[in-house]
Amino acid sequence: MKKALVILVVLLAVAGMVVVFSSNSGTQKHEMEMKNAPMQQQAARVPAHFEDAKSAQPLKPTLAPEQFFGNARRAYQVAREIPETLAQLPCYCYCDQGFGHKSLHTCYESDHSAHCATCVDEALMAYQLEKEQKLSPAQIRQKIIERFSR
Repeated sequence: MKKALVILVVLLAVAGMVVVFSSNSGTQKHEMEMKNAPMQQQAARVPAHFEDAKSAQPLKPTLAPEQFFGNARRAYQVAREIPETLAQLPCYCYCDQGFGHKSLHTCYESDHSAHCATCVDEALMAYQLEKEQKLSPAQIRQKIIERFSR
């Protein structure tokens, strides 16, 4: 009798643990889905940008490239060379939500881009597409969306 009671208690304990772990696993799965949902929603959203150069005027000045090093310096130089193009591009670090940026150009009005690989990569890509492939800002925007919205 005592042995049967011990077995029953052990079985109940195991069953209880199974229920707890199952519910935790479901909760963790739901939490992961909820954490991933904003990223999935953001990926579908194109960040803020101007549709044309005229809408972006007047553009604020960008920081001097000489303040930075490496790719950041190159990207700030790009911002000086093709500011109207960058104003027509979204920035996929989603700084429009976090910092109120209006376009990729806005990232270069402060030191934001010096700390953000996405901003730097987009500017360098835009420069290459404009100068080497002779694409328009609208065409560049489409290429940026295709590459960075994933």
